[in-house]
Amino acid sequence: MTGSGLRSGQLADAAGVNQQTLRYYERRGLLDSPQRSPGGHRLYPAETVTLLRIIKTAQRLGFTLNEVADLLDAGRHQHRGRSDTGLQARARDKLIEVEQRLTDLTVIRDTLRDAISAGCDDLVACAERSCCPLPFAALAERGTTVPTPAETLT
Repeated sequence: MTGSGLRSGQLADAAGVNQQTLRYYERRGLLDSPQRSPGGHRLYPAETVTLLRIIKTAQRLGFTLNEVADLLDAGRHQHRGRSDTGLQARARDKLIEVEQRLTDLTVIRDTLRDAISAGCDDLVACAERSCCPLPFAALAERGTTVPTPAETLT
């Protein structure tokens, strides 16, 4: 660290990201544009390490960068008494989304196990058999278009 901040490489190393991530986050507005040294090097305040770790943690929790930006913005402009825009409300929404994905993944897992147990080796041949455990088997018999994976899980 220099006397007035962290250079890009130092910040990237400390936060566990690469330098391109820093520039991308700046363009997206997640990070403020850094000051420059007399030599033109970007200099970031030390607390930017924490902000980067928060962003990466939020992403690992399933928040998109747009959602992270909204959360950061809501935190910066916290309105007292408004619980519909803060972390609590958004975490609840994200939890519902994650639980739905877990339900969907459980259906996929169980269907794949059934396909393995049924000895399905050929997708087309399996779809033509009445014992096919894959969700599109009944649709193939009716000549209906095969739905997208998201549609088969709803």
